[in-house]
Amino acid sequence: MDNFTFLGILFVPIVLLSFLITLIAVPLWIKRAKREKLTGKDVHKLKSGKIAEAGGIAVIGGVVIGVFLYVALKTFFFGTETNLIHILGLLCVIFFATIVGVFDDLLGWKRGLSNKLRIGLLFFAAIPLMALGAGTSTILGIDFGLLYPLILIPIAIVGTTSTFNFLAGYNGLEASQGILVLGALSIVTFLTGALWLSVISACMVASLLAFYFFNKYPAKIFPGDTLTYPVGALIGAIAILGNIEKIAIFFFIPYIIEFFLKARGKLKKESFGKLNKDSSIDIKEGIYGLEHVAIALLKKVKPSHKAYEWEVPMLINLFQILVIVVGFWLFF
Repeated sequence: MDNFTFLGILFVPIVLLSFLITLIAVPLWIKRAKREKLTGKDVHKLKSGKIAEAGGIAVIGGVVIGVFLYVALKTFFFGTETNLIHILGLLCVIFFATIVGVFDDLLGWKRGLSNKLRIGLLFFAAIPLMALGAGTSTILGIDFGLLYPLILIPIAIVGTTSTFNFLAGYNGLEASQGILVLGALSIVTFLTGALWLSVISACMVASLLAFYFFNKYPAKIFPGDTLTYPVGALIGAIAILGNIEKIAIFFFIPYIIEFFLKARGKLKKESFGKLNKDSSIDIKEGIYGLEHVAIALLKKVKPSHKAYEWEVPMLINLFQILVIVVGFWLFF
């Protein structure tokens, strides 16, 4: 199957289906979540009603249906089962990360799963890739042998899954970051010939885009860990399966910075800002995340010396775009 056939026959209908399924599913989930009282308060709003939680359910539904269509077209229309076992393994990674996210969302962000339990559970999300012997064990000229599937793959999946959850808490931030990072990885995997990874990551981008319409400021739904965990897991899995670990790590620079800033607060400090009476936001205690860096920069460069919630994701996204552009320049 050449690139033209892939783009013309498979890519567009699959990605469009993921987008439409999520676009339809999100309003339905908002109503159901409110009815079941699976809601939360928007802490950066002076007046906020109950906002539906765990919006990742609708996103994952759109992604999975899109991928199933891809598998069906490959198997019945093109008569090929190439990469089918890896596709199913990737879906298992996404499913398990989603299940862990559901438990976290049901328990609530204040209680949630303990860090140790969360890491322990997310380890199991890496098992499908470990069992498949995914990726290549040679990195930077060093052959890690069995250490790659037994140690490095679990570290990668647990690391990207949990860390992607750190940069959050502002309307549209998680969804827009997922769109940018996975959109870039979709281009990378296409350029490197891993077309099957390109279409799967594009399905997630399309679903996130549909979700973003409801999650952007002012949000009608929150993503929850039900979204951040599978998105982070997918980023790690694509890096491994596509053998593009180096550029994927580079794209992940904002999250690496976020991790170290969170580590300053022993992973206990929140990313939220302090809401003022005029709806502007300040830093509560100190710099414990890129969100706080964005607030400090906005207050310094703006004539009004005020920062607002919708500006924080915009500034972080601009930084992410800069990282992606530099990454393409360095690696291509």
